[in-house]
Amino acid sequence: MKTQLKLIVASIAIAASGAACSTAQSKGDDSMAAAAAELQQTQAANCKPLRPYNKVLNPRQKEYPNHLGFNDLHIQAVRHLPGGDKDARKLHHVVHHHCKGYDDGTFICLMFHSGMKDQDKPIGFEYIIPTAMYEQLPEEEKKYWHYHKVEVPLAKATFPDMTAEEAAKVLPAINETYGKVIYIQQPDDKLPLGQPYILDVHSMPKVD
Repeated sequence: MKTQLKLIVASIAIAASGAACSTAQSKGDDSMAAAAAELQQTQAANCKPLRPYNKVLNPRQKEYPNHLGFNDLHIQAVRHLPGGDKDARKLHHVVHHHCKGYDDGTFICLMFHSGMKDQDKPIGFEYIIPTAMYEQLPEEEKKYWHYHKVEVPLAKATFPDMTAEEAAKVLPAINETYGKVIYIQQPDDKLPLGQPYILDVHSMPKVD
């Protein structure tokens, strides 16, 4: 039973650190190191290295590690915080989007209202799809999505990991996408209370 428990603990530690394909290093607990090594041997056949972040979309990523690819693209935008239609402070608050790009042309962005430091928690996410994919959606569904060619300037979106020249090269592609913002909690709550909800970005007031 103790060995099984150590294997479970070791597997959680390895998965959380992204080190399932690396060599275990003991820090004093030989039995834990042995359990981790045993687990790694069983996983080795199916192990794949972590995909690096996209250096074109995020050329100067250096402040945080690659969290399962969510540093492919970093966007900062206002008009994306719940309550912004009633509270000017929230309307102007910068929401950090840390995005992962997928092979099908979609992106998923974890949304942070405080940044992406070690103890910052996402309060929602934005699902981004290309225009061609949006056009295939049911008409009733389309109302939940916003067109980035319109929304990017309204949200005063910036790309902090790019120079102006680099951003200008990728902006045309970003413009031809649609986003759906889904929050799991209110920004002032410590826990995700109640049900998740879609933020109607279209209804947000314009900012100066």
